[in-house]
Amino acid sequence: MEVVPRALIIAGFSLLLIGLLLHAGPLVPWLGKLPGDITIDRPGFRLHLPLTTSLVVSGILYGVVWLIGRFR
Repeated sequence: MEVVPRALIIAGFSLLLIGLLLHAGPLVPWLGKLPGDITIDRPGFRLHLPLTTSLVVSGILYGVVWLIGRFR
């Protein structure tokens, strides 16, 4: 029965971090504007594919999860 409380704590902490990142997103000027991010802007149509930003954020999250697992 130790697994459920631990999972809830981890889920809550993860949601808190995601919320903080979403709140602080506009404060990071390079977020979504890296080389490799695709933006198509035409009259009546706009498409934004943040490919490089997704890779960078994924790498950072992987590093954080790896550190948490290493010191666990």
